[in-house]
Amino acid sequence: MLTIEDVDRAQQEWGNGIVAISKAHMNGEDYVGMAANHINTLYGYQIGPVLFKPTLAAIDQFRPTFESALSYFVASNNACPEDEGFAIKGWTKVRFENNKVIVDGNRAFAMGNYFFTNSDGLDVKVEYTFGYIEDENANIKIQLHHSSMPATID
Repeated sequence: MLTIEDVDRAQQEWGNGIVAISKAHMNGEDYVGMAANHINTLYGYQIGPVLFKPTLAAIDQFRPTFESALSYFVASNNACPEDEGFAIKGWTKVRFENNKVIVDGNRAFAMGNYFFTNSDGLDVKVEYTFGYIEDENANIKIQLHHSSMPATID
């Protein structure tokens, strides 16, 4: 049975992972291995389909496989040639602001904005919807991840 605290913890782990991958890249460390671990630990690719629509994906909009998710985060395997490596852009902080969290047994959904702080201290606002499930060991896994830039009014 998932709780709102489980969702908060999963979001914190996700954000910390993005910052750690970015830092490892800057320091010449194994950022690809860290990204692979990030995906394996937090996403549910090992247990079934994952619906992943990353923020900056335009040509290969959807990332149904581990390899395509890894490409989005670190652009290391050429699975999706458009990728530049979202997680290696120098992020120093990630902060989630949930608009709403729904918990339903072993599933949970969260929607809101998250903010990525760059190396200049400026925040980039992104909208998200995440869906979480519990695996057989009661670990929370991302089964749905959709994010996009906020709409602009001209």
